[in-house]
Amino acid sequence: MAYARATFIDDPDTLPRMPPWVTSARPETHEDVAFLSGAALAHLHLVVGRDDVPQALLRESLALRAAEACVVHSGRPERAADLRDALAFLQPGDSPGPAGESYLSWRRAVERPVAAKALNRALPTLEPEQIATWLEVVKAAPVTQAATVLEAVLGDRPRDFTSALILADATLAQALGWSHVLPLLALGLKRGDLRKTGEELRLICHQAIGTAAVETTHQAIDLTRRAARLKEAAPKLRARGSDKAVAHFLARDAIAPTALTSLRSDRAARRFCDRLVALGVARELTGRDTFRLYGV
Repeated sequence: MAYARATFIDDPDTLPRMPPWVTSARPETHEDVAFLSGAALAHLHLVVGRDDVPQALLRESLALRAAEACVVHSGRPERAADLRDALAFLQPGDSPGPAGESYLSWRRAVERPVAAKALNRALPTLEPEQIATWLEVVKAAPVTQAATVLEAVLGDRPRDFTSALILADATLAQALGWSHVLPLLALGLKRGDLRKTGEELRLICHQAIGTAAVETTHQAIDLTRRAARLKEAAPKLRARGSDKAVAHFLARDAIAPTALTSLRSDRAARRFCDRLVALGVARELTGRDTFRLYGV
């Protein structure tokens, strides 16, 4: 796999920035809130359609944040670092635990194009027919559809925050014509918001989506720069299988060296990761001497 030299990493204007009037406005009416969330979504739509944005990496990074939010809503103590460990070092046949299951569901939800079958893979405890029923909401504006699904799922499963938010964000993605789920409601809603219903819930969903769209745009810009630096360094990596290893880094939020099977041995994988860190294109994420994880 050959990587073209990335010439845009020093140009902060390559990706469109969120207009200041979207981020600094103080809405005073419901109409203002809906207008600003729509403007933020329209801008994010441009960003997620860009070929230079590492889409899989962005979605997985957002999935980690979404899972952490769901874990917090559930009152559990695990945070992002714990969720990374739960899946990165999971052995065949082992259970990742409740918090790890939430992260696994989010990762699976964002991996494949939006469809009832893919969502059932992410949420195996739900019946496919039930998922399809929830997704077949009355056609309305995208945020209204998502809020309707969120309220319906929580009405049936009051503490299943992961399922409710995945299906709500999936509904939003479908309504916007996006191919994959992009966690937004999960990032913007607080636990108290999830107790709201009707018009109050729709309003808070608009606010949450507007906030999350701005944050996601910033994250997309940051990850695009990081990915570009890694691609630029790729020709310096001489190890056999390094192309596949680089592709792995461009798709995963956190990687254990043992996952880089294209490098033929654990020792070669560890040396490869250390080389990326030395080149300034990857980070060690745990601060540990053993059981390390790396990401761009």
